[in-house]
Parts: sequence; C-alpha cells; structure tokens
Amino acid sequence: MLLRASAVLFVTANFGQPVLATELEVTHWWTSGGEAAAVAEFKKAFDATGDVWVDEEIYGNGVVARPIIVSRILGGDPMAATQLNHGRQAEELIKAGLIMDLTDVAEANNWRQVIRPTSLLDACTVDGRIYCAPVNIHSWQWLWLSNAAFAKAGVPVPKDWNEFVAAGPALRAAGLQPLALGQEAWQSAGAFAVLNLSIAGPELWLRVHKDRDMAAAQSPEMLKAFEAAVQARDMSRCNTVEAWNLATEMVIGGQAGGQIVGDWAQGEFTLVGQVSGKDFTCLPGLGVADVIQTGGDAFYFPIIEDPEITAAQKRLAALLVTPEVQVQFNLKKGSMPIRDDIDLNAASECMRKGLDILQTGAILPTIDQLLAPISVTELDDLIQEFWNSDTMTATEFQTRYAEVLARAE
Repeated sequence: MLLRASAVLFVTANFGQPVLATELEVTHWWTSGGEAAAVAEFKKAFDATGDVWVDEEIYGNGVVARPIIVSRILGGDPMAATQLNHGRQAEELIKAGLIMDLTDVAEANNWRQVIRPTSLLDACTVDGRIYCAPVNIHSWQWLWLSNAAFAKAGVPVPKDWNEFVAAGPALRAAGLQPLALGQEAWQSAGAFAVLNLSIAGPELWLRVHKDRDMAAAQSPEMLKAFEAAVQARDMSRCNTVEAWNLATEMVIGGQAGGQIVGDWAQGEFTLVGQVSGKDFTCLPGLGVADVIQTGGDAFYFPIIEDPEITAAQKRLAALLVTPEVQVQFNLKKGSMPIRDDIDLNAASECMRKGLDILQTGAILPTIDQLLAPISVTELDDLIQEFWNSDTMTATEFQTRYAEVLARAE
C-alpha cells in the first residue's frame, strides 16, 4: 500500500523536546481564488500545531474529484483526509470499513452540542457512529446580482426572481448577459434545484422529494417551478464560460446581470474587494422564499494502518471544528460556520442573511441527502438534457422528472 502521509521529527518551541509531527495528504477540489484563500486557513492552523498539511488539489469540481478520491481509497492508495459533500457520497466506503470512526473525537469535543443544524452531523452518522467532520454550511439558494449591470441597463436592481426575469430584455438590449451560467452539468443541475425549491416553496418541495407524492409532483403548482426553469434557460443562452467562478467574474465585472449559484460565490466578491449592497446584491431563495438547504462540505479520514497517522488524523478532525478555525475559514469561503457558539461580528451582509434564515429553522435537506447517488445522477442527466434542449417544454420536463422520482432509491 502506498501511503501519502509520513511522520517527521519536530522540536516544539514551547517545550524544547522532540515530538513526532506528521504529514497528512489532504485532497480537495477548492481551486478558485476565494476557495484557495479559505483552505489556506486550514493549512495554516494545522501547520501551527507542528503537524503538516500536504495540500493535494484536484482541479475541476466535485463531479470530477469524487471518482478520483473514491478510486484511490478503494485501490489501496488512500489520502489521509479528503473533502466530500454532506450526504450519502461516502456511504459505501464507510460500509466497506475504509473510513475512520470519529465518534471518540466528536464526543470529546462535544460536537453533538455545538454543531448546528443537527442534520449536518446526522449526515456523518451511520449506525450510530460518526464518520466525518463537517466544516461549513453551503446553500445553493442564492441569486447574485451585479448592481453595475442593472445601472447600465437603466433598470432598478431586482428584489426577487420575477423582477429579474422582467429585467432580462433590458439587459440583453444593453449588450449584457442576463443570467451567467457555466456550461458544466453540475451548475445547471444546481440552478434548477434552486428554482425548484424557491418557486415551488418548501412545503410542496418536501411533499415531492421527501414523501415522493406523485400527485404533488405533477400538480399545476409544481409546474410553476419548471416554467421558471424555461425562463432561466432562455436568459442563460449565449453563455460561453465553463467554470462557475468565471460566470461569477462576469457578474463581478458587470458583464452579466446575475448568477444562480451557491454562497461560495461570495468568496470571489470578497477576494476583489466588492461589498454587498454597494457593488452587488445577494438574494437568498431568489428573493421569493426565505429558505435554504443545508449542504456543504465535510472531511473524511480513510483508515491507514499507522498509529502516528491515525493520531494526526484525529487531531486534524478536532481542529477543523474549533471556533477559531471555523471563523477564519468560513469568512474566506463565503459559507456559514457549523457552530452556533462563535462570534461572527465580521460576518458580511450576505452571511448574516443566511444565518438569519438558519435561526428561523427554515432549512431543508438537499437532494443528495434524500436520494441515492444513482438517482441523483439520473435527475442530473435529465436536467442537463433539458438545459441543452431548445424544444423540451416545462410540462414534458415536469412529467419526466416525476417519473425519475417515482423509481428513485
């Protein structure tokens, strides 16, 4: 077995005695400017303990990275720690006995008492044991708007999705892209998920996706979400960028009116010094529904048969959830912290909007938390087919979507 983690001799400044410091290879797909600044906070904090974070970026996105991560673990070449999203992505690895049990770390550090919402830790729990360390709360339910673009188009900055759609022709007439959307399947799937929840509303969305109520899935009320998807498809025509952060740069530069993407986009605005309310506007729930889905990232620790590495893995797991590290990482990342006992005086306007929604309890699970990966993939394929089509109607899209849900695992 090839192990990409090692122990090195380190002399502590405080005690003057040699201890074993350990190098841990950590894989992740945080590669944009804002993401890189955020993950650097993890590395800085871990390295400050005397251990060493060996950064292993996987370029692309989660869709590209996850198969690589899983293949390495299954192939006997595990990294010491890896990013994955909240949900059921690591379920098979856990059941195969390849992921470290962190229950002792969680109990020693009172994770159950401080991590909020509790669904984040529940997503790490299999058969009563905890297998991952949540590090942030990300939500897809955001519309990011360029104040400069709307000024150029001569229309007010929209306050909700309907006003944004109404402003679309003025943006086109001004030579601007109404809706920036990268041409990767996960981005169109995410944008549709936002429209689906925000336009349908949380009660109907849960009936359709959690209860699998097929009458609700085919209802006229649900059709409105698919009609909004047609509007978004039309507004996103003529996009030429691939990566999500390049679409965000179009909004930052005033070349596009808006972008539907998660709150990780906030890190890109922060990186260039733009301020919410002045340079850009953020609308959770597209301005029509004060609700967010609590997705995000967690770290999993593959089992490596080396006691020094195992001990260092547990030190890293504990560190990632500490208050100080949570604040520094999430301020850079644009995400919300997973603890409810930390000082967030430096939080941005957009982060506060998200935190306010969290406080009300208006939070829902993501599709990844409700459906098996194979079913999520089938829905994503359908969404991509819709987005690439010039002819698929809202009604056809709704019917086929319901058919996938009816047989979903």
